[in-house]
Amino acid sequence: MQGMPSASRIGHVVAVSARHPWAVLLLSILLAALALVYAARHFAMTTDTAELISTDQAWRQRELAYAAAFPQQSDRVVAVLDGATPELAEAGAARLAAALAQQPAHIRTVRRPDGGPFFDRYGLLFLPVEAVQATTEQLIRAQPFLGPLAADPSLRGVLTALSTVLAGVETGQATLGQVEPALRALATPIEAAVSGRPAFFSWRALFTGTAPTAQETRRLLILQPVMNYRDLQPGAAASAFIRQTARDLGLTPERGVTIRLTGPVPLADEEFASLQENAGLVSGAMTLALIGILWLAVRSARIVTAVLVATFLGLIVTAGAGLLATGRFNLISVAFIPLFVGLGIDFSIQFSVRALAERQMNPDLRAALAAAGRGIGGGLALAAASIAVGFFAFLPTTYLGVAELGLIAGIGMGIALVLSVTLLPALLVLMRPAADGRAEMGYPALAPMEAWLTRRRRGVLAGAAVVALASAALLPWVRFDFNPLHLRSPQVESMSTLADLTADPERTANTISVLVPSIPDAEALARRLQALPEVARTITLTSFIPAQQPEKLALIEDAAMLLGPTLEAQPSDPPSDADLRRALATTRDALRRAAGAAQGAPAAAARRLAEALDRLGTAAPAARAAATEALLPPLQTLLGQMRALLGAGPVTLETLPAELVADWRTADGRIRVEAAPRGDPNDNTVLHRFSAALQAIAPEATGPPISIQAAGGSIVTAFRQAALLSAGAIILLLALVLRRARDVLLTMLPVVLSGLLTFASCVLLDLPLNFANIIALPLLFGIGVAFNIYFVMAWRAGEHDLLQSSLTRAVVFSALTTATAFGALWLSSHPGTASMGRLLMLSLGWELLVTLVFRPALLARPADAA
Repeated sequence: MQGMPSASRIGHVVAVSARHPWAVLLLSILLAALALVYAARHFAMTTDTAELISTDQAWRQRELAYAAAFPQQSDRVVAVLDGATPELAEAGAARLAAALAQQPAHIRTVRRPDGGPFFDRYGLLFLPVEAVQATTEQLIRAQPFLGPLAADPSLRGVLTALSTVLAGVETGQATLGQVEPALRALATPIEAAVSGRPAFFSWRALFTGTAPTAQETRRLLILQPVMNYRDLQPGAAASAFIRQTARDLGLTPERGVTIRLTGPVPLADEEFASLQENAGLVSGAMTLALIGILWLAVRSARIVTAVLVATFLGLIVTAGAGLLATGRFNLISVAFIPLFVGLGIDFSIQFSVRALAERQMNPDLRAALAAAGRGIGGGLALAAASIAVGFFAFLPTTYLGVAELGLIAGIGMGIALVLSVTLLPALLVLMRPAADGRAEMGYPALAPMEAWLTRRRRGVLAGAAVVALASAALLPWVRFDFNPLHLRSPQVESMSTLADLTADPERTANTISVLVPSIPDAEALARRLQALPEVARTITLTSFIPAQQPEKLALIEDAAMLLGPTLEAQPSDPPSDADLRRALATTRDALRRAAGAAQGAPAAAARRLAEALDRLGTAAPAARAAATEALLPPLQTLLGQMRALLGAGPVTLETLPAELVADWRTADGRIRVEAAPRGDPNDNTVLHRFSAALQAIAPEATGPPISIQAAGGSIVTAFRQAALLSAGAIILLLALVLRRARDVLLTMLPVVLSGLLTFASCVLLDLPLNFANIIALPLLFGIGVAFNIYFVMAWRAGEHDLLQSSLTRAVVFSALTTATAFGALWLSSHPGTASMGRLLMLSLGWELLVTLVFRPALLARPADAA
């Protein structure tokens, strides 16, 4: 075997290691210690998913250029505030924004996309003329109530306003039925205050006569936190600070405000949290499975210990070598850990089982180890080289995350091989496992099955060919789920909040942006895009210049002339508690007079409120303070909003706030045009059509729908390229070593069959490939190649009855070890990790079936008959 260590050379290495076990052990510990020190001093980990794909891609360059043009849109946290009333939501958002803006050590920027001074003043202008007219008319009709409230913004003022309205009822200027909604609305918070329950009240709902919508009771803050990329959760500290600030401000569910965080930063942070959520369970299951299957394979606690020690030290050395080679780990390259364990354990099991088999014929431990090295060493070396070549095939691809994984895992295969034939024999000599022959190293019970497969060889191979063709026919239906959000736990706050937001098409984040040279270009492009059936709406800078301003401003000016003096009245001094009790009694009596002896809902509402006021007047002062707290802050918020909107004037590009303009115009004057998809913005098909339609008109467009599709395409292309490169390289390596085309074919056919069966099962079980489980494919490919090399090498050496041999035992237990250990990933609460566990279990199940059925029939003829 030119270019590969011969079996005799590996046997010599094993023999030397067995003669000098302490030296080998100390040298291995020293090497692991050096690797550990290096890893500790140079450890670096990037959690930035943007670094996983090469920036040479055109779409990535556009993405980076866009990010550079709008740096305020990167590293975002979206704080979603839901209030029991619109006033609570608005006041809470304003207070939280003001507080966070004063904390540059934690928060870099704070923006309010749906509120703030600009929208407070000019927001009414963005409504249709009919809506503006209806709103101003409602305000004018509320003037009798607003006057006393503005002059006396206190509980006494509320009672005075109500008494004034009731006086109109007594004189016939109004009916009790017209006042009934206000009576019922006021009774609820007053009753709650008397009973000591939380009370929330909306003056906006009272004046409009309609229940507030979810959009009215929700406010958003767009925050840029100070990130710490050395932490696995870079934004966790800032998110915790935001939540604590909200609690300090009293923005809690008990006080009518709920705050939730979503956006790129919390999504990434909470993904790590969900990965860690039951990591103890998964790790414990993996460890127990690993130890249990290892013990069943070798039936010796000492050998199990030796294998685990060799694997652990090899993992440390690989980590140090990986950091030396790549400089840092990324979200994908850390998967070298399960890859190394799965394949490294395979090498150790192959060697250990062969050594046990040799020892049954040769009681001398050192001699048995050397014989095992000569017998299995060539296969181990060729398997390690083939798997490493397969991993290195990812290096030329644009998927940097997997390219770095391939480099580290490829290096790890060399380390695993060396330790399997040096450290493992040395540990076995030092531990001296018993040779009492308790366990048969093969499967004699499979002799009838092997004989049947040999006799029915043609039929088995023909059946396998039919299955392979049928599986290949299903390949076009293998799905790749391009949406990375589908890999996240829907239970975590960031994901559930994002799902809640994206349920509203007006707030979807799956939009596409295009940068054009000027405002006329932006308006022209917006019109073209709006005409597409795939586009729901377009926005650009001039979208913030309201249409029909003269008509709307005339309506607002008319309302301002009538309401301005009322709203600008000088407020009176706050009332004393005695003043409140007198006002409560006066209004109570007015309500009872208005109700009189009448029946019906209006009279019942008046008596209910009268009873509540009576109880409030005789209650402790704390109850009246609670009623004041329920009614006055929302009133002040509403009065402030009214004063602001009645002061609206013309909106032009020059009057737009700089913060808003910066979101739509770059520093060099280019204008952004944004388009949103029509249909479900989370549906992959919708996003694909939306992206294709926009790019047909604006090839330079960028945004999450394009990035998600392009990233998925880049990853699939990378795996296709790597598959072709690795297959070609492995076939070339096998051809150079085995030197017979038939032997190469015999090695690769089972790999192809198990792969086809895996992909067909994905179709039939509706298990799509995704960004997480696709990482399992290199491990599965490596295991398949290794298993087949072991059998072909043994077959070439003249061994027969392979299904009954110790080799089959080693392969079966190696597959079971990997399947059981990594199948524990299925227990993860993280959907992406769980999908990886499912795919691993599925593929390794097919690998075992191919091992026990197809491969024996394939190798039924003697090697010299080939």
